[in-house]
Amino acid sequence: MSTIDPETFSNILLEQVRDGVYLLTINRPKVLNALNAQTLEEMNEAVSTVIADKGARVLLITGSGEKAFVAGADIAHMSNLSPLEGKAFAEHGMHLFRRLETLGIPVVALVNGYALGGGCELAMSCDFILASDNAKFGQPEVNLGVTPGFGGTQRLTRLVGTAMAMELLVTGRNISAEEALQRGLVNHVYPQPQLLDEGLKLASMIAGKSGTAIQLTKELVQRGQDLDLDNACIMESDLFGLSFSTPDRTEGMAAFLESRKPNFG
Repeated sequence: MSTIDPETFSNILLEQVRDGVYLLTINRPKVLNALNAQTLEEMNEAVSTVIADKGARVLLITGSGEKAFVAGADIAHMSNLSPLEGKAFAEHGMHLFRRLETLGIPVVALVNGYALGGGCELAMSCDFILASDNAKFGQPEVNLGVTPGFGGTQRLTRLVGTAMAMELLVTGRNISAEEALQRGLVNHVYPQPQLLDEGLKLASMIAGKSGTAIQLTKELVQRGQDLDLDNACIMESDLFGLSFSTPDRTEGMAAFLESRKPNFG
């Protein structure tokens, strides 16, 4: 395990926990890891560090402590913002979360405890979510007299459907990890002490696959959602053909024919 110089950041930690596997931890436990402008900026810098490592294969994101993944955007920070400052804060989060969503490697949220407001939005910008059994999800912004600002109305609708998203958005109620699993928001639920180990296990599995094939697959899934089926399938055929030009295709098929484990670079 190697830790990026902790003096680089005040509100997060970034570690390379295994070959190709990075762990980003939002580290503001006294305020339940709430997101303020500085935290968003540090996360943005951390993403740049991961991108610069050509050997990066998976990024895990979690929150410090057992109470919260991210309990939301920092209300103390937001309470005195002007309308234009509020818009700029939303755009800051939107840019970061979209960057995570389009990152060329899988990004996995390890949700321990509360994932509310901006925390839920952060988790939804990841490719999928593993949750502890004490996790709570919700978009409670209506209780503060505002709308979600980091993509909550858009990603929640795409993940759980319009009617369920509308219910959660207009009531502001929280849902348990088990309900989130039933609704398709979460992929797996684990006992809280096992969450990180399960995340690392999954990350190691992914890290052993073809990085090129995973990057192309992620692009297909994300871009295809906004296309009609005919054009989405054309795009898939194109990228399938493109994958035949890669060293990973040569190694993967040779390993299969030789009955050995592939060694992807």
